[in-house]
Amino acid sequence: MASLLEQLDTQPRVRDFLARAVAQGRTSHAYLFLGAPGFGKLDAAWALAQALLCDHGDDEPPVHGCGACDACIRVARHTHPDVHCYAPESATGYLISQTRELLSDVALAPIRGRGKVYIIESAERMRANTANALLKTLEEPPGGVTFILLGTSSEAILPTIVSRCQCVPFRMIPPAQAAESAQRATGLPIERCRMGVAVAGSPARAVEFLKSPLRQDARRAMVRAIDALPQADEADVLARAKEITIACDAPLADVESAQKAVLEQNADYFTANAKKQLEDRNKRELTARRRSGIMEVLASARSLLRDVLCRLEGVSEDVANADVPEVIDRLAARTAPAGAMRALEAVDRAEAQIRRNVTPQLALEVMLLDIRKALLCL
Repeated sequence: MASLLEQLDTQPRVRDFLARAVAQGRTSHAYLFLGAPGFGKLDAAWALAQALLCDHGDDEPPVHGCGACDACIRVARHTHPDVHCYAPESATGYLISQTRELLSDVALAPIRGRGKVYIIESAERMRANTANALLKTLEEPPGGVTFILLGTSSEAILPTIVSRCQCVPFRMIPPAQAAESAQRATGLPIERCRMGVAVAGSPARAVEFLKSPLRQDARRAMVRAIDALPQADEADVLARAKEITIACDAPLADVESAQKAVLEQNADYFTANAKKQLEDRNKRELTARRRSGIMEVLASARSLLRDVLCRLEGVSEDVANADVPEVIDRLAARTAPAGAMRALEAVDRAEAQIRRNVTPQLALEVMLLDIRKALLCL
């Protein structure tokens, strides 16, 4: 089994830089991965965590991120108890309570691994009080602790945070290259890999998506819903939104099962406080994954409507949804370029609403109703 670090073939400079640092034992205590969404920053963060916590890191010669040991498998499945991934829990950014919890956890010894890794997504959304609370620990963390912050640009993050991290820039990945990377990892036809990248956003996440029948079922539910919109009434739209929501939640059963297994396997290691913290973190992970699933189906809607717009405009490029050409043809026959553009704007609004913690089903209902109006040019 290949390590996650080896799979970063779309970011060779980042891959080689991180692999060299780990092999030489010269990793930084804090990294800041910089680049736009879809550049693979989160994939690289999990890959680095795997390399740092690999069970064979103390072997002679050492192996970093073998991809096959218990620690590597747990990191790959996002169930390792010593890797903590944080995302903003408020519409306005990180809560101070999240930082307090992080700082409290940093002081504890690792549960299973040789160290601990903290992945902080959307670092630009840390407010001044949140960032300031983190500064001292970020500058001098306990031994074996590594912070990996993810952000869009250094200008959007407090200079005091940037100065305490080693900045790692990520370059843009052309969609064709991303699809080829996913194809090498899965052996699937390039058309399916192109669809996976359009939905999941990066090659590594596309591979995970293409291996998950339940996540692909959610995408199909969205495609069916948009295909039926020109003939749907309001009751039909509400029913479709509920169907999509249920499909998005289906993969969470496996996540809950994995979380329960981790709790049971590590019961002897946990204090009551550590167990409570892990349970709270599991709840946050489920919330984050639920939101991620909704974002995936929104990306599915965007890619389908973009294919429709390209068809209407006569743009000769590979479509992302090559498995449903008849749906693209039907929608293109019922609308105009202006309608497709308005439909895409409805998807953007739904994403913004979900980031502001609007109930996903409500956001989907409003989006589908708006797309229906746009496609029918009402």
